[in-house]
Amino acid sequence: MRMKKLIALLMALAMIFALAACRGDTTPSQAPASQDPGATTSDEGGEPAGEPVTITIAPFNIGNFTDIAAWESLIAAFNEKYPNVTVEVTPVTYQDGDQQLNNLITAGNAPDIVFEGPERIIGNYAKEGLLVSLDDLWEGVTDVPESISSVSHLDGTYYMYPLAVAAHCMAINYEAFEAADALQYIDEETRTWTTDDFVKACEALRAAMDNGTINCAETGIIYCGGQGGDQGTRALINNLYSDYFVTEDGSSYNINSANNVKALELLQDMYNNKTMGVSTSYVASDELQAFANQTCAMTFCWNYSNYTQYAEQAQFTPFAMAFPSDDGTPELEMAGPYGFCVFNNNDEARIEAAKNFIKFVCDDETAGVEAVKTTTFFPAHSDWGDIYEGDENADIRAPFAMMSDYLGRYYTLTGGWVEQRTLWWQNLLQPIFGNGADVQTTADAYVEQANAGIAG
Repeated sequence: MRMKKLIALLMALAMIFALAACRGDTTPSQAPASQDPGATTSDEGGEPAGEPVTITIAPFNIGNFTDIAAWESLIAAFNEKYPNVTVEVTPVTYQDGDQQLNNLITAGNAPDIVFEGPERIIGNYAKEGLLVSLDDLWEGVTDVPESISSVSHLDGTYYMYPLAVAAHCMAINYEAFEAADALQYIDEETRTWTTDDFVKACEALRAAMDNGTINCAETGIIYCGGQGGDQGTRALINNLYSDYFVTEDGSSYNINSANNVKALELLQDMYNNKTMGVSTSYVASDELQAFANQTCAMTFCWNYSNYTQYAEQAQFTPFAMAFPSDDGTPELEMAGPYGFCVFNNNDEARIEAAKNFIKFVCDDETAGVEAVKTTTFFPAHSDWGDIYEGDENADIRAPFAMMSDYLGRYYTLTGGWVEQRTLWWQNLLQPIFGNGADVQTTADAYVEQANAGIAG
């Protein structure tokens, strides 16, 4: 019996010594010297992944990124490479996102990452000194067009890393135009039309409404109940007589120029003769719903993202169009580029993790394409080519890709941009279309007020 116990003891000791030999000099109660007990390891050669860190992302409602589920696969792929980083997503909307973020920033709880465009990232956050430099992410990047890179930095320092880009356009109810014999006024191949043909098409639509040929209540609706989708009304007015929203050097707002005043007067006349509708309570989402419901025969706020949201409701063919222009050559406002910025929360571990996340999502061959598709737009990296090739909706996407050929100057980094957006609908459009105010006088007053923001 004693002999059996002795043999069992010797065998147990042998197993312990063998296990210790496999682990070197480390005992079961010790972690390897190079790794903290709480740290995880990456899949790349067993190297330490670092201390656990949590970062937060606040994406604006761009494409499908308001849906937290849309981030799950991206975060999962990122965590395969960076398993120590927890990524939390809290989407914000254009309706109240600015106020939400301002409250967080004021309280010292800014998110680590915001996903938006230069208007806020460069025009607001960078100018206020809230961001960290992303120059290191841009090193070696050669396939991002100058039109995008030029609005991703401030005073030579990059604060935005871009993911996607698209162009805002408009759309018509194809069947309504066909029934009103108004298709003759558009170029279906290039999706363009002249200002004269736009007016004629609206007159044909109005006549078809009056005689009961079509059931729409309005040709189109100039919405001015808030800033939502205000790029549509800007683009409509600026394109009618080929002018710009700001002067070429960005020193002044330009809506009181002769051609822009002429455009406003034309639309005011169209409203007065009922060939154009107006709503002082609508924002773009209301107008888009009216378009989907066939209350109006066109929308001034269209892109592929809006197509995916509203097309299923539409019992007609939404036909994407560029805005009408006097020479037939439109210049559309860029819907983006959209990208990421990193707030300086004075935590180097969070800053590094945030940069790693941005670089991964924007540049990884698989994750980047998935992320761009989630925006429903097109890649900022020109070398990626047609990421939708072979997609079942390729024919539907094609017109939106075409709109990229009509992109104009990106002017939303002009000083006082946030302030002028309220002035635009409240002090310009509502008086002109809601109260019949004199166009030149109202436009002059708007420019004077908006320019005060540039000076400030």
